[in-house]
Amino acid sequence: MPKVEVNAGVELHFDDQGDGTPIIFIHGVWMSRKFFKEQLPYFSQNYRAITLDMRGHGDSTKVQEGHTISTYAKDLHSFITKLELKDVILVGWSMGAFVVWEYVSQFGESNVKGTVIVDELASDFKWPDFEIGAFNLTTLTHFMREVQENRENFLKGFIPLMFKKDVPPQDMEWMLEETTKPPSGVASAILYDQSIVDYRAIFASLSKPTLLCFGKDEKLIPVAAGEHLNACIKNSTLILFDNSCHCPFLEEPNVFNEEVARFIQSI
Repeated sequence: MPKVEVNAGVELHFDDQGDGTPIIFIHGVWMSRKFFKEQLPYFSQNYRAITLDMRGHGDSTKVQEGHTISTYAKDLHSFITKLELKDVILVGWSMGAFVVWEYVSQFGESNVKGTVIVDELASDFKWPDFEIGAFNLTTLTHFMREVQENRENFLKGFIPLMFKKDVPPQDMEWMLEETTKPPSGVASAILYDQSIVDYRAIFASLSKPTLLCFGKDEKLIPVAAGEHLNACIKNSTLILFDNSCHCPFLEEPNVFNEEVARFIQSI
C-alpha cells in the first residue's frame, strides 16, 4: 500500500492503479478509500484511478490536529503536487465534496479537468436562509455526543441511513471497522467542521464541468440539494440514481461507473 507525506509529517495512504487521466476519489467523513472498492478496478482500465484516506481516516496518520476541510484541501494539494498529477478529475462524496470545493477555492481550477460531486449539499447546516440543510444545532450536538459516548451503536444506526436497502451483515462489519478507525476526538473535530462549512458563495466562480450524482432515496440528503447545485453551478449536469440513497457508487456501481466514465469522456 503506497503512502505519501503531505503536510507536517502526515502520511496519506492510497491506492493507485492504471494510467492516463488521474481520477482522485475522496471519501466522506469517518469513511475511507475502501468505500470506492467498485471504482478502482473499473476506472483503472482506462484511467489512473486513485483512492486515498484523508488524515486521521482509514490507514493514514492518526494525527490529532488539522481536522478541518481547509487543511484536508491543503493535504490534497500537497498530494497532487508530490505525485505530479496533471489535469485531475476530482470525485468528492459527501464530505469529499467540501474538500473538492475548498481545494478549488484555495488553489483554483487550473489543474482540474472536471469534478464529480456525489450526494452532498452546499452546506450540511440548516442556516436561516438554507432550509434544505441536513443538520440543525440540536442534531449536530446530538451527533457530537454520540461520537464521544456511544460511537459503535450510533454508527450501527447511521450506516443504514446511507443505503436504500438493508445493509448485509458482512458489509456492516467492514464499514464499522473503517468508520471507527478515526480516533473519537478526530471524528468529533471533523464532523463539526464539515457540518458548518458553506460553499454557496463560490459556485458562481466555478467553470470546469461538474457531474452531480444523487440518490433518489432521501434518508440523508434531499434531491433538492442536487437541484440547487445544478441551478447554481453553470457547467453542471445532474443525474439521479433510482435505487440509491447516499452511496450510488456502492448501491448501483455499474450505472454509476458508466455515467462517470461517460462524463469524463465528454470533457
